[in-house]
Amino acid sequence: MMSEEPGAVRGGRSVGSPVAEHAGWDDVDIRAVDTARLLAADAVQKVGNGHPGTAMSLAPLAYLLFQNVMKHDPADDQWLDRDRFVLSCGHSSLTLYIQLYLAGYGLELSDLEAYRTWGSATPGHPEHHHTRGVEITTGPLGQGLASAVGMAMAARRERGLLDPDAEPGTSPFDHHVYVIASDGDLMEGVAAEAASLAGHQELGDLTVFYDSNHISIEDDTDVSFSEDVPARFAAYGWHVQSVDWTITGSYVEDVDALLAASRAARAETGRPSLIMLRTLIGWPAPTKQNNGKAHGSALGEDEIAATKELLGFDPEEHFAVEDRVLARTRHAAERGRAAHADWDEAFTAWRTAHPHRAALLDRLRAQRLPDGWSDVLPAFPADAKGMATRAASGEILTALAPVLPELWGGSADLAGSNNTTMDGEPSFLPSDRQTKDWKGGPYGRTLHFGIREHAMGAILNGMALQSLTRPYGGTFLTFSDYMRPAVRLAALMKLPVTYIWTHDSIGLGEDGPTHQPVEHLAALRAIPGLDVVRPADANETTACWQTILEHTDRPAGLILSRQNLPVLDRSNGRYAPALEAARGGYTLTDTADGTVPEVILVATGSEVHIALDARDVLTAEGLAVRVVSMPCREWFAAQPQDYQDEVLPPAVHARVSVEAGIGQGWRDIVGDAGRMISLEHYGASADYQRLYAEFGITPQAVAAAARDSIHDTTRTPRPGGHQHTAAPSEGGTGDRP
Repeated sequence: MMSEEPGAVRGGRSVGSPVAEHAGWDDVDIRAVDTARLLAADAVQKVGNGHPGTAMSLAPLAYLLFQNVMKHDPADDQWLDRDRFVLSCGHSSLTLYIQLYLAGYGLELSDLEAYRTWGSATPGHPEHHHTRGVEITTGPLGQGLASAVGMAMAARRERGLLDPDAEPGTSPFDHHVYVIASDGDLMEGVAAEAASLAGHQELGDLTVFYDSNHISIEDDTDVSFSEDVPARFAAYGWHVQSVDWTITGSYVEDVDALLAASRAARAETGRPSLIMLRTLIGWPAPTKQNNGKAHGSALGEDEIAATKELLGFDPEEHFAVEDRVLARTRHAAERGRAAHADWDEAFTAWRTAHPHRAALLDRLRAQRLPDGWSDVLPAFPADAKGMATRAASGEILTALAPVLPELWGGSADLAGSNNTTMDGEPSFLPSDRQTKDWKGGPYGRTLHFGIREHAMGAILNGMALQSLTRPYGGTFLTFSDYMRPAVRLAALMKLPVTYIWTHDSIGLGEDGPTHQPVEHLAALRAIPGLDVVRPADANETTACWQTILEHTDRPAGLILSRQNLPVLDRSNGRYAPALEAARGGYTLTDTADGTVPEVILVATGSEVHIALDARDVLTAEGLAVRVVSMPCREWFAAQPQDYQDEVLPPAVHARVSVEAGIGQGWRDIVGDAGRMISLEHYGASADYQRLYAEFGITPQAVAAAARDSIHDTTRTPRPGGHQHTAAPSEGGTGDRP
């Protein structure tokens, strides 16, 4: 155990007190900090699991932020100009919960006592929308820090939309993003990707406190982590400071040094800031500080009692909060009201001076699309040669640019391939980092994430959490694997983020199996709350974009083709209007005489035209065939059952699904008598026409599967159905394992 400076004994306190003269702390503030430490220990002990150590050692930092540094109003946790707080090390959720309780955000002592229990407001990790004052759901390490980069980027974009001409620090839209991150956060690759981009973007409104306590679940991080983190962040272009509470050989919580560093960080407007804080986890627990036993388990009654004695508390009392402590910490509400009132004056003046921008702000805050916005959406002429849905998406984005200033995005270095650039729109980047091909400035619109898919996903979450804009980001569908943790969190938080995932199948061709998604559609559909949207042609793409933008409570993945797809002629009544795609699944074309079909072909995306060609083969044989386009399984499942039964009549058991990916999940649609045309192995490198032929995803294979399914309806169904396997062409590679 590190020795402590004797200091003055305050209220029975027998360990050294924090140095907090410049912070203005007195005995009551120090008592409040110690109360926070012990509330963390008691809460974990009561439930029997959790992470007390970091919450104990970071109590001075958390208290400093909520009581001295951050601009916030406990009475209005959605105040537009509040500083954002992100606890990236979400396992230390008590670090945040206790400050929310002390500051008066609505948590009560009973909520801390109910920590990690069913129905409580204090789950194991902070959850957005669940606990008032929690800005973001953090759990997987690194995600919070990376999303905070997105918050800072979006704050700058919003400043550009609403008040671009104001001098720095004078706008009602100037606020800061504060992050507490751990050793674990800094080890995760997503944090490195995001920090690199933050430095490049010169995000001066972002400050990260890095709690360097050298402890993780496997105890001393020397077994896995020895890099010079400040040097790394300096190389990224960050403003870096260090505060070491162990430097004297005694453990001295120098709060004044921390306050000075935070003020210096706030004053640094041209770079994001990292403040490395060296702490001892679990301080001042007498035997469990500075080791893994304080990280992820209860300290034990004896250890907590001994800690309480050191801090001058009654070891027999649990969850003890003195009236004088709560009275002091609830002053945060008074300070918040005063700051909010001052801001209201500036905000009112801004509204008066800028009525058009004020109207825009009101619309954005209400998440309301402008009247007539969809009138600009393009309608694409019928074209048998067709166009790639990625190209259609690019034209749609360009058309939307003038009417939806909140819509912005880019790609992970694939702008030309993903078609994510709105024509003529400036790039979002420091002015001195423009290139010959990409012009723009700090308030631009076109995002360049670089080859950082994992960070891109998390950054998009932060942008959406900032709340006023609608972000999108693109890459190849196969690389959605890199983004999956962030996509899952977006679904958890119900964020309206749009992912543009192009090169959707073996249809991308020559790049080969490493780039050809096979299992990705099924894997993404397994994420609850994510809409997976795969339009069949250019006009379905328009309808799908419109539907995605009308949803404000969920993320969506827009799955787009590289290859051209025929643009259907919907003017002659043969095919249903493309707007029907908003239902997720619809009868694209039906039997010639409107009778009940003998077989239903259900397809998505680039395979819909294959199903249509198969229908021609089958109708020439005298069969009654319906083709259903199902761009979004999730939207279709949300339709009334009567509608679902209208599209897929329960009495029609002969069904075939057609999708160039694994068939997992399609048995729910086709039933035991149905067949699935799918791809149950990896692809190959060749032109896409050859690949579809070799792998048996053809009109002829679909027609054969339809005949087999019709036959299966005449006999006892085989539970689980039959997997239709089309034979590859002679000499082909369809038998690849």
